[in-house]
Amino acid sequence: MSEQQTITPAEPAPASETAAPAPRRFDARALLSGSVGRNLGLILALAALFAVGAITAGDRFTAIDNILVILRLASIIGVISIGMTFVIIGGGIDLSVGSVMGLASVVATLSAVQAAAESSTWVVMVFVALAVGLAAGFINGFVIAYGKVVAFMATLAMLVAARGLAEILANRQTQVVRVPEFQQFMNLDLLGIDMLIWIFILVAGAGWILLNRTTFGRRTVAVGGNREAARLAGVAVRRHTMYLYALAGLTAGIAAIMILGRTTAGTSTHGTLYELDAIAAVVVGGTLLAGGRGTITGTVFGVLIFATLTNVFTQNNLSTSVQAVAKGVIIVVAVLLQQRFSGQNTRSH
Repeated sequence: MSEQQTITPAEPAPASETAAPAPRRFDARALLSGSVGRNLGLILALAALFAVGAITAGDRFTAIDNILVILRLASIIGVISIGMTFVIIGGGIDLSVGSVMGLASVVATLSAVQAAAESSTWVVMVFVALAVGLAAGFINGFVIAYGKVVAFMATLAMLVAARGLAEILANRQTQVVRVPEFQQFMNLDLLGIDMLIWIFILVAGAGWILLNRTTFGRRTVAVGGNREAARLAGVAVRRHTMYLYALAGLTAGIAAIMILGRTTAGTSTHGTLYELDAIAAVVVGGTLLAGGRGTITGTVFGVLIFATLTNVFTQNNLSTSVQAVAKGVIIVVAVLLQQRFSGQNTRSH
């Protein structure tokens, strides 16, 4: 009779001999190389500017009234920069937002529009400004997405056309706001804070939620990171691109309302070169010009850095030419840092 071999199962190792899972190590370098590190760098840069202002201008700079001046200075560019952030994250660029803002301010202060506002409600002016900005943004988006025109050229054409149309409608004259209810609302102080600052806070908060907590935001990052991959994943890339430029136009319309509240006048010169300031703030805030990465928080810090820099130069009676040079240096450094970090991320993957 042949022997039968029996295979006995291995006994489980005692609990004391079982290897415990290795504790997860805190990787500070990985944390600081991400958005947290970039925002920390922006906070340090802003703190350094405040220190320079406090040392060179003393109490004039650190006074609460001057801090509010800085925030007011940042508010209008800040609102435009929020819309620009979405466009650049989505892989595009919009050179027309300043001209669209000027056009919206002119159309909202036309005699017919103000007469309608006086006979009904000042909200008519707000609605018209938003509608003009939204329409211009949709035109940009349609030409870029469906006409397949390069974003740089399409928005450059809108920059020229919107400014020219604003000059025609205003007859190269300044149109004074004559609706007192509108002026009263825009001059409100809530908790001692100017209405322009509150609008900036609300737009920035809405932009943060839209980018970080909605499908729209995730699709924006996907489109900017890889358009073809986003298309294969089911994203309607062309339609989403059109929505991004419409959003930028809408923020330009909001900025037009703000500039009307600040200056009480509509003119075709409103918003001149604002598009460059907005792009600079977005880039300094850490948004990649190539698209696919960016934060609203970083953009807000970028806007505050430039507004604070301007205030420091003003408080010390320094030349605007030197200020322009300083801005240029900051932008170049920000782009160089972007290239370095993006290169490191590519190698790590």
